[in-house]
Amino acid sequence: MQFNSRYNTLPARLYHHQQALPLKGAKPGHFNEALADELLWTQEDKMNWVEICSGQKTFAEFEPLAMVYAGHQFGQWAGQLGDGRGLLIAQILDQNNNTVDLHLKGAGSTPYSRRGDGRAVLRSVIREYLAGHALNALGVQSSNAIGFVSSDQGVQREKLERGAMMLRTCETHIRLGHFEWINQFQPDLLQEFTQKCIEWHYPECLETEQPVLSFATQVIQRTAIMIAKWQLIGFAHGVMNTDNLNITGSTLDFGPYGFMERFRPNWINNHSDYQGRYTYQNQPSIGHWNLWTWLNSLIHLCPENYDREQWKQDLSYCLEHYEPTFLEHYKLGLSQKMGLPSFHKDSFDCGMAFLHILQTEQLDYTQSFIRLQNKAYEQIKDDCLDRIAFERFLHQYLSIRENQDTDDLDQAMLTANPHYVLRNHMAQKAIELAERDDFSEVDRLFKLLQTPYTKQEHLEQPEDLGPLASDVPEIQVSCSS
Repeated sequence: MQFNSRYNTLPARLYHHQQALPLKGAKPGHFNEALADELLWTQEDKMNWVEICSGQKTFAEFEPLAMVYAGHQFGQWAGQLGDGRGLLIAQILDQNNNTVDLHLKGAGSTPYSRRGDGRAVLRSVIREYLAGHALNALGVQSSNAIGFVSSDQGVQREKLERGAMMLRTCETHIRLGHFEWINQFQPDLLQEFTQKCIEWHYPECLETEQPVLSFATQVIQRTAIMIAKWQLIGFAHGVMNTDNLNITGSTLDFGPYGFMERFRPNWINNHSDYQGRYTYQNQPSIGHWNLWTWLNSLIHLCPENYDREQWKQDLSYCLEHYEPTFLEHYKLGLSQKMGLPSFHKDSFDCGMAFLHILQTEQLDYTQSFIRLQNKAYEQIKDDCLDRIAFERFLHQYLSIRENQDTDDLDQAMLTANPHYVLRNHMAQKAIELAERDDFSEVDRLFKLLQTPYTKQEHLEQPEDLGPLASDVPEIQVSCSS
C-alpha cells in the first residue's frame, strides 16, 4: 500500500486515537480482490487480509482513530455523535493516485459509542458489503469494502448474533455532521477544517473568488446527483440523517436500506422510521433539508469586510442549485431508462405515466423497465388490471419514439436498466447461510451484482428477478445492526 495520511494532521480535538479490539475467532467471510488491486495492495497485504479486516494487523504509517461529529437524526438535533464502532485505520493512494480511507467497522467501543458495544453483527455487515458493491456496479458513487470476517464471538442485539468486522473504503468519511459538531462545540476549528476539506476534495474551488461558496455549491450539486441516481435505480437509503451524508456525494452508512421491488414510493423500508420520514419518495426533499441545515454551519465562515446578511443570502443562493441539478439528472436518466429522447417535450410526462402504472398495478420496478427495454409490451399489459390505461401510455410512448434514432435510444436503455438489484430476500438468504458458515450465496450475489446490466443466466436464480409472492411476509429491516 502507498500511504497518504492526512486526517491525523488535523487538530486532535477532532478524533480519538485507539487500537481496534479484534473479535475472538475471526475467520474469512469474503474478500474483494479486484478492489484490493485498485488500491495497490501487495501480495503480502492480500495474504494478510483476514488479519487486516479483523483489526489484528495495524500500520506503522497511521495510528487508528475514531472521528467525532454530530448530526440531526430523524429531523431532530442529536448532539455529539461520532465513530461509535468504527476506526479510520489508514489513508492510502489508489491506482489513480486518489486518496482512499480504510475504515474498520465493528472495531470495538470508542468514546463516541453512546453506551453501545462498538460491535457489528454478521447480518448487517453482509448487507453493507453487498450493497456498496452493488451500487458501485450500478454507477452510483458509494463506499465499498475490501472484505469482511465472521467470528465465533456473540454480539447481543434483539437476540444473540454472530459478531463480524468489515474494512470499508471511501474517498472520505467526512460528513455534513462534522461541520455541525465543530460549529456547535469547537467553532475555532471551522475555518481550518473547511480549508482542508476544500484542499483535499475540491481543490479547484481555491481558484475562485469565494472558495467556501464554491465548495458549498459543489457539495450540494454532488448530493443532488447522488440522490437522483438513487431514485432512478429504486434505491431507498432508509436513514438519511445529516451524519450519514458525506461531503463528496458518496452513499455512506448502509443500515435499513432497500431496493424498490413493487413500486410503492411511500414504502417505509426502515421499520425504525415510524413516521415514514425517509421513504423513497421523500429522499429528494430530505436531501434539500439536510443541506440547508449544513449551510447554517458555514455562516461563521463569513469573510472579513463582508456583510454578514449578504453572506447568509449568498449561502442560500448555493442551495438554489440543488433542485435544478437533481431534476436535470433525474429527467435525463428517466429518459434513458424509457428509451425516449431527453429533448422531447413529452418524454418526462410519458415516463411519469409509466411510473404511475407501476404504482397503481404494483408492478416490479426493475423488471418492468427490462420488459419495456425488451419491447415485451404485451407482458406488461397482461399484468395490468387497467389495460386501457396501459394502452393509452403505450400509444404516447410509441408516438414519441416514432421518427427517432431508436437504435441509439435502445442502446441507452441497455446501460440504464439493470437486470439485477439486491433485493432484501436475496440478501437474507445469503445471511442465513453465512450464519451457518456457508458463504457460497454471498459469493454468488457478489458475482451477479458485479455486472448488473448484463444478463447472467448461469448465475441468476428465479427469485433474483422479482418480488416474493404477496402472501410471503416482507423482510423486516431496522436500524439495529
